[in-house]
Amino acid sequence: MSAYQSTLPLGRDGFPQLLRAEWTKLRSVRGWVIGLLVAAVLTVGIGVLAAASSHASACSVLGPNAQPTCHAIPTPPKGPGGEPVADHFYFVHQPLTGDGSITARVASLTGLIMSGQAPPDQPLAGARPGVQPWSKAGLIIKANTSQGAAYAAIMLTGGHGVRWQYNYTHDVGANFGAAPRWLRLTRAGDTVTGYDSIDGAHWTRVGSARLSGLPTTVPAGLFAASPDYQQISQGVGGSTGTISPTRATVRFDQISAPAGTWTGTEVGGEGTPRGNPLAGFSQSGGSVTVRGSGDIAPAVGGEPSPGRGLDRTLVGTFAGLIALIVVAALFITAEYRRGLIRTTLAASPRRSRMLAAKAVVVGTAAFVAGLAAAAVAIPLGQRVLRGNGNYVYPVSTSTEVRMIVGTAALLAVTAIAALAVGTILRRGAGAVAVVIVAIVLPYILAVASVLPATAGQWLLRVTPAAAFAVQQSLIQYPQVSGQYTPANGYYPLSPWAGFAVLCGYTAVALGVAAVLLRRRDA
Repeated sequence: MSAYQSTLPLGRDGFPQLLRAEWTKLRSVRGWVIGLLVAAVLTVGIGVLAAASSHASACSVLGPNAQPTCHAIPTPPKGPGGEPVADHFYFVHQPLTGDGSITARVASLTGLIMSGQAPPDQPLAGARPGVQPWSKAGLIIKANTSQGAAYAAIMLTGGHGVRWQYNYTHDVGANFGAAPRWLRLTRAGDTVTGYDSIDGAHWTRVGSARLSGLPTTVPAGLFAASPDYQQISQGVGGSTGTISPTRATVRFDQISAPAGTWTGTEVGGEGTPRGNPLAGFSQSGGSVTVRGSGDIAPAVGGEPSPGRGLDRTLVGTFAGLIALIVVAALFITAEYRRGLIRTTLAASPRRSRMLAAKAVVVGTAAFVAGLAAAAVAIPLGQRVLRGNGNYVYPVSTSTEVRMIVGTAALLAVTAIAALAVGTILRRGAGAVAVVIVAIVLPYILAVASVLPATAGQWLLRVTPAAAFAVQQSLIQYPQVSGQYTPANGYYPLSPWAGFAVLCGYTAVALGVAAVLLRRRDA
């Protein structure tokens, strides 16, 4: 008998053909396509609703029987680079024309922490002694006395030693010395340099900065600032805290400065009452005592926040993830439930390649849906936030692109993880539950302040929910004390480090799924 040989041409069984087959499956099931659209709509819709519910106002209660007093949160001033800044301190200055220097010794630095219940007309009532770690006392040259103007300062802090800071975002530490301490500030053209000494004879250069466009005549002199005191109590159900103003009192002596009369200015003190006990200065012989409150630093989110982070427009991502997890898990478990997996494996006996094709298809579909959703949610949510009077912290173009692409990648990798878990469990409900518990639930517990801040930060380090860090838009500054918690838009890991945690979990799940798929019967 002669062997039969078909006259039909050989079919092609390459990876592109597998991708086409899996894509055909995905787009042919109406429920899966609707699930992808629902994921995009939820991401945009919930983000816009969150923006619409955010209003630029703050309320406080002064006294046990007082009624809440609400007021609009002021827009923060902008620094030389356009960044939002805090610029409120007491400045005792003289005009400095051309090149020159000023030297002084910080003889003592003391402080007061005010009571959160003190009435506005008696801010010192109930105050207690205490120096904030970032209370500042030193020498400063500033382009002018308006908020946000360029500056350079050498200072002694309450708990971080001598620091060199300029233009709000730049900070260099010298040592952990305490008062008394000699400080010197020199100007040569647009360059300002700070020096530190323990005896007034031997000087150490701490830092230097070029302040472009510095006027010929600038105010230079002594300053004092002290940021708010924040006391945070953590417990199950979230964190609570109190915020109270503080005052730093600094005595300078052995002052060497251009001959002139000292002038006191409370920078950023517009609207404060005359004779404010938190700010002012006095002279006695060769010494000058300066009292100041506030801070010279970049503005950060948290409470009390002067604005909103751009990540608030993406809070709907968790809901979009749930819809995508369902679609991705059913993309494989539906075949097991209906027995179609046998047909799929008969058509493509190389099982790992089939799983890879499914991962590419569902991951790409999720990426496209997430990319479109994030690209719409961010500008639309930002417009709604500003329409409600909110100040939105500015971000660079690269940061905004990272947030959009990172959100899409977060959804894509989560979909692949759901596919892998579905392959392992072969049950849609179980796979969906496992992935939601691993990714979505830790995120909700952390950002909704259900858990203490430290517990929430721990969850966002070790669980796949760490990937939400790709949406972070706010910057954490080590020289600014703040509530750097997930509830306030800060994540414990850097954006791509957090995303790498999710990728690691997904790679392990995908590897386990590939091994089990090869070893088990269909």
